[in-house]
Amino acid sequence: MTDTTRRAVMLGAGGAGLAAVLTACSGYGEQGAGDAATPGGGSSSAPEGGSTAASGSGDSAAGALAKTSDIPQGGGKVFKDAKVVVTQPTAGEFKCFSSVCTHQGCDVGGVEGTDIVCPCHNSRFSIADGSVTNGPANKPLEEKAIKVEGESITLA
Repeated sequence: MTDTTRRAVMLGAGGAGLAAVLTACSGYGEQGAGDAATPGGGSSSAPEGGSTAASGSGDSAAGALAKTSDIPQGGGKVFKDAKVVVTQPTAGEFKCFSSVCTHQGCDVGGVEGTDIVCPCHNSRFSIADGSVTNGPANKPLEEKAIKVEGESITLA
């Protein structure tokens, strides 16, 4: 006969439950992680004429942040994992900015028209140069270096 206590059984069961929860959550938000992360298997699509926050780069080449065709002309796309937003203010001109709002450090939510928008307090920034177009933020988004080679956009 063993001296298994109720406490030992509960601790063992609790540990197994924790392991199951951690295992189930490990793929959440990862590209291609399955239906739990994003309906349809992990790819996020932007509505016509705008952009939504995205955690990955969709069909981009390996190592690339995005393809040039992923970034709408006159708009942009947020890449949550990389903490950047890539914009295309004019045809063939690509810019990259930090996606962290200079007001209180919230992550920007997306691009609406020619503005990068922070959902926390509605600060807005220009897709052309990251400058503030509407407060309460009073400092521009930090510009980030990117390389555009062919169809591929990578962080420099």
